[in-house]
Amino acid sequence: MSSHPIPPASDGPAGALRRVLKLPADAPVLAPLAGIAGAAALLCAGYAWAAGWLTPARLTPVRIVDTFETNFGVHPGLRRNHTKGICVTGRFDGNGAAGAWSTATVFGPVRTPVVGRFAVPGGNPSVPDTASPVRSMALLFQLPGGEQWRTGMNSMPIVVSNTPRGFYESVLASRPDPATGKPDPARMKAYFAAHPESGAFNAWVKAHPPSSSFADTRFYSINAFRLVDAAGAEHVVRWSMVPELAPAPLDPRGAAAPDLLQDDLAARLARGPLRWHLQLQFAAPGDPEDDATRAWPATRRTVDAGVLTLERAEAQDDGPCRDVNFDPTVLPRGIRVSSDPLLAARSGAYSRSYNLRTHEQAAALASHGGAR
Repeated sequence: MSSHPIPPASDGPAGALRRVLKLPADAPVLAPLAGIAGAAALLCAGYAWAAGWLTPARLTPVRIVDTFETNFGVHPGLRRNHTKGICVTGRFDGNGAAGAWSTATVFGPVRTPVVGRFAVPGGNPSVPDTASPVRSMALLFQLPGGEQWRTGMNSMPIVVSNTPRGFYESVLASRPDPATGKPDPARMKAYFAAHPESGAFNAWVKAHPPSSSFADTRFYSINAFRLVDAAGAEHVVRWSMVPELAPAPLDPRGAAAPDLLQDDLAARLARGPLRWHLQLQFAAPGDPEDDATRAWPATRRTVDAGVLTLERAEAQDDGPCRDVNFDPTVLPRGIRVSSDPLLAARSGAYSRSYNLRTHEQAAALASHGGAR
């Protein structure tokens, strides 16, 4: 028989709960429940804060993605930025030259399968490929043991702003005017005046007209990262993919073709592989790792870490890159994020876009299946 007497039925809710849980008569009940409830409330509040419900003026991934949707419309099942693109597959052959600075297996003398995507900026899937001078290359390296390295690169080494707020304001300023379909020049001028850090970006664009193809374009990591060596020491780097093809100028006679860059890439790959060299650029003391509007001097140490070979192009509707979120903070051991604030913002916006489009794709499949 238990040494703890069963309390009478008149001892209230606490006693009833003790009897259900078979607890001693003097066991505390309400205080632990209050603690659990408080913890649950804190979790809910934290989620609401992260979603921006409690601080509507705070910049969140939801607000960033909503702004792209306002600018370009909602296109269910597609990415909210860099919407128009093409899938590619291939391999990366490391040469071991970067092994002294990073333990990442991708830098060893090994072959790594790669899934990638070329794209143009904006959320309009019908925009001509050459409407913007910016192009992107995104890659997923599938390392042994399930590790992945994902990177999203642009055809420019620097960006328009070095803060998430500044980038968000650039998206607001570039909203197309309904009358012209293009950004309002006065609004853009006001943005650049309010963001002097954008001057380097504008100067670079003017001095570097786009080349003729994805295949002869150099792509840059934009942000800095940290390589980690076998001793645990960190080395701040940026990287770029340098094409083996010499850049050729874009022929203005064909620039208006809506799918010029995609069609050109598919035709080139049908004739044979295309190659880029992965070039690591190492920071020197004083080079900023948290300011993506400032390029490092070209005299900094560079290391050729291996060759990217792309072999095949496929439409993104059902190609291998369709369901990949090219979040640049997905990194293997041996590579870490830097202090650049844009990295967390990019990761959050990519995640929001990915969740929206995959839910829309699932809903479309369910609807199609139910109609059979």
